[in-house]
Amino acid sequence: MSVATTLGFGDTLRAEVNAGTEMAAGGGRFTMTCDDAGVPLDDANLVLKAARAFARATGWPSAESGVNFFLEKRVPMGAGLGGGSSDAVAALRALNALSGVRLGAEELVQIAAGLGSDCALFFHDGPVVMRGRGERIEALPAGASARLRGRQVLVFKPAFGIATPWAYAQMAKAAPGSYLPEKEAEARLAAWVGEEGATAEALLFNNMEAPAFAKFMALPALLEQLKNEFGLAPRMSGSGSACFAFLPENAKVTAITAAVKEAWGDTSFVVETRIA
Repeated sequence: MSVATTLGFGDTLRAEVNAGTEMAAGGGRFTMTCDDAGVPLDDANLVLKAARAFARATGWPSAESGVNFFLEKRVPMGAGLGGGSSDAVAALRALNALSGVRLGAEELVQIAAGLGSDCALFFHDGPVVMRGRGERIEALPAGASARLRGRQVLVFKPAFGIATPWAYAQMAKAAPGSYLPEKEAEARLAAWVGEEGATAEALLFNNMEAPAFAKFMALPALLEQLKNEFGLAPRMSGSGSACFAFLPENAKVTAITAAVKEAWGDTSFVVETRIA
């Protein structure tokens, strides 16, 4: 079980119909360009996987046309921020609009669930609870959601990423006490939701930190520094390697950013944003 939310920054995906494009297997030919040379443009790309899944489900586009995708990449890869999954959902939404809304919301979610466990999240705006593999989504109650919506957040990532399959495999081997069982996680969430005025920081916990921190010592070292020097409560995002911290309205963002860059180098990624 996870509490997750969308942020006010992300990738930008454009989709344009290209009449006269040759037919490809699965219905319609899809092409893609990206301003980040590190993004794969082959069958490994979730945007193209989503497009082909949409074509199989709808038969659109026809043999006489195709769709060109243009991706402006802002969410770093290997970050645990769901960048690829959000792009896949954006592709499904774009194709549905271009095709004349051939699929309903439930059908789109079903296709998305077959692409990635966290894809369903990106059909929702604002804080939600994810259960199962991530395909079961429930909005937080309004009062609890209000504690998160609009909060200022700093997201930061070192130059290296963490492979999600490795992270999940290692989580099962984590030391006793580092893993929060499902019943305890549900009880903790229920208590937080029911406690009027509980801070967002009081909810934070990440089972995946233990294995990541054991291998990548730069992560816990910086998080502890930010806690001691700036009074923050930083955490790793998902399977990492990106981390985040809620910021007070008077936060010394420039100084915090400088501390991140000094610890992780100038190639580290830092962005200030807000929860949707």
